[in-house]
Amino acid sequence: MISVFELFKIGIGPSSSHTVGPMKAAAAFAASLPAQPQRLRVTLLGSLAWTGRGHATDTAVMLGLAGERPDTVTAEAARRIIDDARGAHRLPVGRSMITFDPGADIVFDTATATPVHANTMIFTALDESGTEMLSERWCSVGGGFVLREVEVGAPAAEGDTPLPYAFQNGDEMLRLGELSGLSVAGMMWENERVQHPQAEIERRLDEIIAVMMDCIERGIAGEGELPGGLKVRRRARALLARMEAAGQSNQPLPHGMLDRVSLYAIAVNEENAAGGRVVTAPTNGAAGVVPAVLRHYRDHCPGATLEGMRDFLLTAAAIGALFKINASISGAEMGCQGEVGVACSMAAAGLTAALGGTIAQVENAAEIGMEHHLGMTCDPVGGLVQIPCIERNAFGAIKAINAASLSLHGDGTHRVSLDQVIATMRQTGMDMQSKYKETSLGGLAVNFTEC
Repeated sequence: MISVFELFKIGIGPSSSHTVGPMKAAAAFAASLPAQPQRLRVTLLGSLAWTGRGHATDTAVMLGLAGERPDTVTAEAARRIIDDARGAHRLPVGRSMITFDPGADIVFDTATATPVHANTMIFTALDESGTEMLSERWCSVGGGFVLREVEVGAPAAEGDTPLPYAFQNGDEMLRLGELSGLSVAGMMWENERVQHPQAEIERRLDEIIAVMMDCIERGIAGEGELPGGLKVRRRARALLARMEAAGQSNQPLPHGMLDRVSLYAIAVNEENAAGGRVVTAPTNGAAGVVPAVLRHYRDHCPGATLEGMRDFLLTAAAIGALFKINASISGAEMGCQGEVGVACSMAAAGLTAALGGTIAQVENAAEIGMEHHLGMTCDPVGGLVQIPCIERNAFGAIKAINAASLSLHGDGTHRVSLDQVIATMRQTGMDMQSKYKETSLGGLAVNFTEC
């Protein structure tokens, strides 16, 4: 099983696989260097090459090589490092500065094949004579997870302490829940307690909740144009103003709840597009769905509690883990069904659990959430996580609430299982042409006309 803290990671925008992952891989490579290098060269392949500029992959790589981490880097430190690299052509690596020219030393290679994963990076360190000291190939496999290329697809090493409820698919989750009498969240609590003390689990869950809620607030407060050149203006603040005006009128809009949930998701993804601090849920491109539905539970569902919010996250993480184990959460592999689709499935399950649903209803909600995202492409205009990504999160959040409602009105009985829909998503992603999988070579990315 994947820990809740592996799936929900605090980081920066705009992309988990193209920003967070490359920063982590670069930091790991730099930390493994046997000696101080004279030069470093980075080659970005596949989806990273096609859309890396729009996703700030080059910036992320430089920050990682300089030893920064996505969850701790500050805007001031990042600005200083990047300005120095682009201006003075130097980068702090290890114990000293090395010569580094981003224009020459970061190569966006769109021609070379990626035999293992669509998000592949090659890091090479050279000594003073130009001799190669170390070269490694890394893959960013979605949601901020990174592996050396040789590790992709290899069996995971077993931990020292077995988990009490290490379910690998939906059927096992249902069976273990029935045998133990525990909910999905209850089993996840037991798994996490093997790895962390109770107080630490609560503290870290509460930190994730706080970052999600803070991201919504910052997104609502933000104004102006998003970076990248598409001239997309933030609209969360204006949306809230119109909603509040409608609520004060004698004729408030009948779909106010939908508007609020959409506002929360849009606020998060505008903040992500601006490079702000977000939580991968399970990715940055889909970071608005879970926070929006969690905020809906907190503010608009009678009887909402902090314990319910924690159970929401633990349940959502369990569902996200099943998609990662049995398919993928990478847009470069699955299209947006693997990002917003998975986020919708996670949020639907989390809300169902928080509202007291049975384990069968939780599994049903997760299945409904994904079933109606099957085949969704990842076609970001200009390689930026803006169009259609921001609005797509709003719709994913609304679908999640609808899926939870449908499941809670039933008894958990349904014809298509979560495992079947995960298998279908995986097969659909494998059949999908690469131009529809985060390369910006198809779909809206090529049919959108810039004015």
